[in-house]
This record gives sequence, C-alpha cells and structure tokens, in this order.
Amino acid sequence: MKKIGIIGGMGPLATADLFTKIIKASDAKCDNEHIPIIIDNNTKIPDRTSAILGIGESPLEEIILSAKTLEKSGADFLIMPCNTAHYFYNDLTKAINIPVLNMIDETAKFILSKSPNIKRIALFSTIGTLKGNIYQNIFNKYNIEIIPPEEEDILELMHLIYNVIKNNQLNYNHIKIINIIEKFKEKNIDNIILGCTELPIAMNMFKIKGNFYDPTEILALSAIKKAKATP
Repeated sequence: MKKIGIIGGMGPLATADLFTKIIKASDAKCDNEHIPIIIDNNTKIPDRTSAILGIGESPLEEIILSAKTLEKSGADFLIMPCNTAHYFYNDLTKAINIPVLNMIDETAKFILSKSPNIKRIALFSTIGTLKGNIYQNIFNKYNIEIIPPEEEDILELMHLIYNVIKNNQLNYNHIKIINIIEKFKEKNIDNIILGCTELPIAMNMFKIKGNFYDPTEILALSAIKKAKATP
C-alpha cells in the first residue's frame, strides 16, 4: 500500500476528523491491514482566509514546508484537510515531487457520481473559500453552479467555524444554521457542500440534519482508493 501524508493543523480537530474517517472507512480486519499514514500537524500555518482577503500572512511557505517534511518522511502522496488552503494548491504541487489529491475536484466527481444531473448546489464555507472562487473554479468545469449563502448567513457560518469549533466554545444556538438550510430549501436547493472541514464536525456535534456532502469524508475515500491502487 502507498503511504498517505496529511498536511494538518488547519485546524487540528479537522485533521483528526480526516484521520478518523480514513480509519473507519478502511476495510481492515487488524492493525496491520490499515493504511500507513504520516501526519504533520503544523499549527504554524497562518490563517488561509485572512491571506486570501489580503489582511494576513500567506500560509504557502508553511504548507510547502509541511509537504516537503512529509515527502522526506516517505509519503507517496499528500492530502490536505482544509478547503480554503486549496486556493494555494497549484503553487503547492509545483514545489514538491509527489502528488497531492485535490479535495475540491474529488468532491465534484463524487457529487456527479451520485447525482449526474445536478446543476446547482449550495456551499457552506469560509469567506476565503468563497472569495477565492475555490469551488466555483473547479465546479464550473463540471457545469455545476455554486450557490453561496446570503451575506449575513456567511458571517454566521464564519462565527460557527472560528468562534465555536476552532475556539472550542460550544454554547451555540444551532437553530441559526437550521434556518440557513431552510432558506435554501425555499429556493429548491436541497444539497449542501460542507466546504470547511470544521463544518462536518459542527453538524455532527449539534446534530444538525441535512442533505450534506462532506468533502472530508470524500477525501478520505479517495485517499483510501489511491493508497490501495496498484502502481
């Protein structure tokens, strides 16, 4: 089996969530049948949204440092459990000699495999992911329109991501998120991409139900497939 390298720390809880999802989705009957994984939980990586908005330091140098560390440690390919960090994907791949699975592209292909006729889908994400057109640029190639939340709802999602999950402040009125989901249903948009790796954690934590696509889980499945593929 190929060895997976995870560029982690964006954030640590999301990194742990990806690792757990790989373990749970693996068809392994004992320890020795699991996929070898190396994780660099690099908490020095600057905030990706701040960088995209032009108000913070670029994370690219630290992301590349993690990638090279994992490459030197024997990883055969890399995955990155941060949607917003994929804004820097092309520059990252140019800096190393092993492949990096693109979570956004894997998500598009997965959605089309489940719903071949889908034409538009809602996206819950950070402002950085939206402003950076990270999903739009890839999903346009598959003729799928990305529908963002209203401005006030984007701010609420940012609050959930940064002030609740990342900051571990769990006293939160999750009805606000349910109301955002209902707004999309009123527009006949029933499918939602959880386009920040903290969001699947939040939905599970607060038991929020919806027709969600979880890119973290999709990336886990793609990584398992690639790790087990014959050369």
